[in-house]
Amino acid sequence: MTVMRYAEALNAALREEMQRDPSVFLFGEDIGRYGGVFKVSKGLRDEFGDARVRDTPISEQALTAMAVTAAMSGTRPVLEIMYADFLPLSLDALINQASVFTYLWEGQVDIPFVLRTQGGGGVGTGAQHAKSLDAMVCHIPGIKVVAPATPADAKGLLKSAIRDRQPVVFLEHKLLYNTRGEVPDGDEVLVPIGKAKTVVEGKHVSIFASSKMVIEAENAAKLLAKDGIEAEVIDLRTLRPLDLDAICGSIAKTNHAVVVNEGWTFCGYASELSATIMEHCFDDLDAPVARVAMPDMAIPYSEPLEMAVLPNAVKIAAAAKKALA
Repeated sequence: MTVMRYAEALNAALREEMQRDPSVFLFGEDIGRYGGVFKVSKGLRDEFGDARVRDTPISEQALTAMAVTAAMSGTRPVLEIMYADFLPLSLDALINQASVFTYLWEGQVDIPFVLRTQGGGGVGTGAQHAKSLDAMVCHIPGIKVVAPATPADAKGLLKSAIRDRQPVVFLEHKLLYNTRGEVPDGDEVLVPIGKAKTVVEGKHVSIFASSKMVIEAENAAKLLAKDGIEAEVIDLRTLRPLDLDAICGSIAKTNHAVVVNEGWTFCGYASELSATIMEHCFDDLDAPVARVAMPDMAIPYSEPLEMAVLPNAVKIAAAAKKALA
């Protein structure tokens, strides 16, 4: 075990997979000489050279299409889109190419590429650099979507994503990069895509979250414990495909559910997760599923206003109490 920051764990995953497989290469805006805007690719250009760590112009639409064709040609590209806010520019390649080519060619081609990006609010980056667009990419059949909350899961899921035969969108959160945690070495850290994790055991209410919202959910569980409420916190880790067994198993124990996501409420990921729970776990629910998400508005630049609209532990605890009531 090694204690490292979330960003360092991602860097280690990239390095180990590039050492393991010469077909893995990185490209994106400022990832080479500068080492990435959050330093995730720091040092990799010096170690692997310009051919495998490539700086590119600002053109998310073209870059994503290049990732698709490079993957079809026998390599395993890892593309970094600097901010999740610019994912809409990648949607044509994701929707009309990456997600359907294996189907169109009857499984004769694989599309093994990873699109890394980061989103989320909390640091005053304003309405154009703080979105969580999980629902947008999760809506696309044929695309896997992961959102790790810890350094260990960040490393383990990124390694699994690079080895996967399908396209994987890898969602990071800017406030997680400096969080620290123990990370296993080598392939011991591998985390399977599609498996959730129970991070807090409880018996009264289940809280489902991903990425930074897992930390908020854990803090909410501590608040609820002061009132004698034992909340169970499930880190989804993978947003698509969902671990329905873990979700329904938790609800069978607690009979109450709260879903948390930093994206917008209307047509958001929390809405889809709520509907999925109602379809698959309805018989075990004693109350409607509670949602905690962003209001349908632009994210304010002002720090007090931004903090007021983002989901947090207090809002999650209040939703849990309402569900139990």
